[in-house]
Amino acid sequence: MIRKTFAAAALAVCLATSSIAYAADSKTPEAKPGSSSETYRQLKLFGDVFERVRSDYVEPVSDKDLIENAIKGMLSSLDPHSSYLDAKSYQDMQVNTKGEFGGLGIEVTMENGFVKVVSPIDDTPAFRAGIQPGDLIVGLDGESVQGMTLAETVDKMRGKVKTEITLTIKRGEQPPFDVKLMRDVIRVQSVRSKIEGNIGYIRVTAFNEQTSSALDAAITKIKSELGKNLKGLVLDLRNNPGGLLDQAIAVSDAFLTKGMIVSTRGRRPDEATVFNARGPDELNGLPIVVLVNGGSASASEIVAGALQDHKRATILGMPTFGKGSVQTIIPIQGHGAIRLTTSRYYTPSGRSIQARGIEPDILVDQPRQEGVATEEKEKHEADLKRSLKNNQKAGAEQKPAERPVDRPPPYKAGEQPQDYQLNKALEFLRGASAKNPQSNQSVN
Repeated sequence: MIRKTFAAAALAVCLATSSIAYAADSKTPEAKPGSSSETYRQLKLFGDVFERVRSDYVEPVSDKDLIENAIKGMLSSLDPHSSYLDAKSYQDMQVNTKGEFGGLGIEVTMENGFVKVVSPIDDTPAFRAGIQPGDLIVGLDGESVQGMTLAETVDKMRGKVKTEITLTIKRGEQPPFDVKLMRDVIRVQSVRSKIEGNIGYIRVTAFNEQTSSALDAAITKIKSELGKNLKGLVLDLRNNPGGLLDQAIAVSDAFLTKGMIVSTRGRRPDEATVFNARGPDELNGLPIVVLVNGGSASASEIVAGALQDHKRATILGMPTFGKGSVQTIIPIQGHGAIRLTTSRYYTPSGRSIQARGIEPDILVDQPRQEGVATEEKEKHEADLKRSLKNNQKAGAEQKPAERPVDRPPPYKAGEQPQDYQLNKALEFLRGASAKNPQSNQSVN
């Protein structure tokens, strides 16, 4: 992710002009749009409004709140993905992208005012202390969690590595008891894998700093377990909202030997960047199916688009979200940061992902519950207010004709719905293996 420094020169000008009277001279000649004089006139307007609000609003408002909210409004008016991050939000974002933090290793939710343990993460302080799924955390360091939000309780459980915290646990009918835990480095598990017969399955839930190394480990594990019996791989990117660009490139590169993975083009022609594969293909040409849906966005679409354009994988599922823009995180010294949209993504064939997304090669939907009305149309990037338009002319090659969708029969209430898309992916790979036995190369 690109990070730059940002000088708040405009803000200084705004504050310097805040004492100027609000009424503008009607005789002042109109400045040419984009000129320096026009910029100063607009900054003067901001200063005038700022001064009027801070002096006359019905209740006192801090300068910090007024200025931060003005910045938020300026950025949010551009597109759905540009925004201002205060210091806390910026710190949280860094934790999410880093993929590791000081904590206890518990996946939690909120239930009846208490924190409920969904699952302890393997080989973490919570796992080693015997915390169990279903346990209720009713207190933190002697303080009741009732009245706290889930975010507040998570913040309290996270902290510096090698610091202690005491959890009060309610388990079933037992009386509450205390468990003292030492915080450790917790790594977010963005990659999970398993084996389905002679097919490997890898699910990537996000693209953080740990993703490419975790993917390599998952592939190595699958290859070591199946050896020459490995016939293909399902790469599951469903409901993956994206993340770091370099990780999307690394994941794509794991399955390609050469060629472009993605390019980015910004406002100025000299800012165009091309990212190429270096290889080798870790699966040595074995067939791949990539699962996508409307929740697959950004980095997920980069991977799906690269593998589709190189005909390295078959894309199966439903059309992706269509977020084809790049956000640059620009820290503001002493404050937080701004997330600013600076360019667009393009697949190797030159397709813009923005507001169109990736159209699967095979359209397959998931089952819906019988008797339940179909939910509203799923929202995509193009449905968001102020979303960037796709700057390519729609042509036959970019706007595919309507194709039939494989929709499974509905399931009854109380039944566990099958993962129809995964089943179809496995069926496709087994069929491909049977039809092309010569492609069943051993993977070393």
